[in-house]
Amino acid sequence: MAGAYEKAGVNIEAGYEGVKRMKKHVQSTMRPEVIGGLGGFGGLFDMSQLNLKEPVLVSGTDGVGTKLLIAQQTGIHDTIGIDAVAMCVNDIVAQGASPLFFLDYLALGKNDPALVEQIVAGVAAGCREADCALIGGETAEMPGLYEEEEYDVAGFVVGAAEKTAIWQQAEAGDVLIGLPSSGIHSNGFSLVRKIASDKGLTWEDKAPFNAAQTVAEALLTPTRIYVQALKGLLGTSLVRAAAHITGGGLVENVPRMLSEGAGAEIDLTKLPQLPVFSWLQQAGDLTQEDMLETFNTGVGMVLSVSLENQEKVMSVLKENGETPFLLGEVTNTGNLQFKGELTV
Repeated sequence: MAGAYEKAGVNIEAGYEGVKRMKKHVQSTMRPEVIGGLGGFGGLFDMSQLNLKEPVLVSGTDGVGTKLLIAQQTGIHDTIGIDAVAMCVNDIVAQGASPLFFLDYLALGKNDPALVEQIVAGVAAGCREADCALIGGETAEMPGLYEEEEYDVAGFVVGAAEKTAIWQQAEAGDVLIGLPSSGIHSNGFSLVRKIASDKGLTWEDKAPFNAAQTVAEALLTPTRIYVQALKGLLGTSLVRAAAHITGGGLVENVPRMLSEGAGAEIDLTKLPQLPVFSWLQQAGDLTQEDMLETFNTGVGMVLSVSLENQEKVMSVLKENGETPFLLGEVTNTGNLQFKGELTV
């Protein structure tokens, strides 16, 4: 029966080669709390080394969505792993947690070690930016479920926060501070791909919203990771609550951080004007409602801060190299309201 598994479409040797190639990338993410190395049945992390009196673990998991199709169709695989990390870690920093460790899941139709290395290199780059260790994962070759050129990437992150410093719910009277996105991030790509197709664009064409890049290069701009931006705020009560602006845009995500009975008023004229969103709105003939319900429209993270902490939080963000902006305020209306017109 020697070689029977390979005859069924699974190349064990390619799997071994993939693990060998990824080790150097994994090693670059290590933290002193990690016990052991890559290859065990489970990743080990020593929580006793964390300087937390009442540690609360905060976890998150997510994938990259149909943005993956652009990577697969163009052979640009080195940034998609950053997206996988960003989608997970941004969710837990929105609760005030510092990321500790990450695990990735990669499923492929055919195990190509060079491809695996490119993807995992991106995951490792995201982990380094997020200050979290890549301590394990799974690479699954599944012919019959995926075509040879197809793959999927997902991740899982665990972070920790002091129990008394968890960011929970915004209260009426808070100000809303926005942090800019790098572009579309990893949401809304089914609509993005449809608009590009309807306009007859190929991935190799110059992007109509950025002549310095191809359509594929521009659309594959990685999701921003906000860990470094929030250094000095994580582990403190300077921020009351936060929202990671992902699927559903501002419409769906801002209400998730509001206390019962609270509402929010957002000034749309304060949003950064990113050319990609202007192009999508015009090329797709999208309404303002379409944009706000689908895309981040230029803001990737929203912080809710008391008036007394506003100046301090803005100062910390600027010291971290951020360009924060006042986006609106938390109200007692019980609903989300927008003022001004979207001028993305």
